[in-house]
Amino acid sequence: MPGSEITTSVELSPATIPTIDAVEKISVLTDPINRNLQITACYHELSTAFANRTGVVANWCTFATWASKQAGVTIRGEDLQRKIEEVLANEREIQTVLSIISLHSKKLGSGLLQQNMTITALKKLAESAKERASDAVARGNKKVFEEIGMEFARFSSTCLQDQEYKQSSIHDFCKMLRPGPPPDGQEWLTKAFTSYYKAFFETDPKAKDELILLANIEIGFHEQTRLQPEIAESLDAANIDPQQIRDHLTELLVRSKNIKDKIIYFFRWLIGGNQIIQKGNRQSCCHSGKTYPCSHY
Repeated sequence: MPGSEITTSVELSPATIPTIDAVEKISVLTDPINRNLQITACYHELSTAFANRTGVVANWCTFATWASKQAGVTIRGEDLQRKIEEVLANEREIQTVLSIISLHSKKLGSGLLQQNMTITALKKLAESAKERASDAVARGNKKVFEEIGMEFARFSSTCLQDQEYKQSSIHDFCKMLRPGPPPDGQEWLTKAFTSYYKAFFETDPKAKDELILLANIEIGFHEQTRLQPEIAESLDAANIDPQQIRDHLTELLVRSKNIKDKIIYFFRWLIGGNQIIQKGNRQSCCHSGKTYPCSHY
């Protein structure tokens, strides 16, 4: 458009490009929240360093910056626990279970209110799910960074600085990568960094963009294969173990000062023998075939 300006990348001096030592120091941080913040910032710096060489086109670190920032939402537990509580509170089967337990406990002299039981039990379930998701995502965030982030830092300190194509330069870089497919091998990283290196010296804009896109996809394939266990674990974090409901509600009854011994006995019988509750537990804890989303990497 007339008068519009195209934003270009910000020049970084070689001293500000993340080094291998910097990546190692970030990787060993034990606080997952602080580590995630520094990982995200490091990805941004690596992305900018690449953009200085390739022009304004997204490289893998560009996407990694966004993904790591999104992972931070889950790692910090922002809004996740509240969302899980809202979802669970609207599950008809869970409310049926709590209503039956509350009704029979009240008849036998329990002073616990259904509302208190519901709020307390669901908060514990939500907190547990939040912690599982946070842990899985934090481990995945670290796992990717200490491998791929490290290779980008190594690549930036060598091949990125080449002013002319040197087959020996990219060969020396790639020979440090493990042969074979992921999750143990790094052959897709070898292909990706080779594509990036070729793009540095490609004069045809279309061919250059295609090489960068190919490299992004190749690293993405390696990343997702390596991360599959953590991805599955984070997605499964919202699944409710039926035993958790039993344990939380049992604890509520046992801790109540107004509960009589027969309440505890009846509660155990109710959870173990009543078919309605067993059905409600199975349905609610399996989410009735539904999958609840949680933040991702």
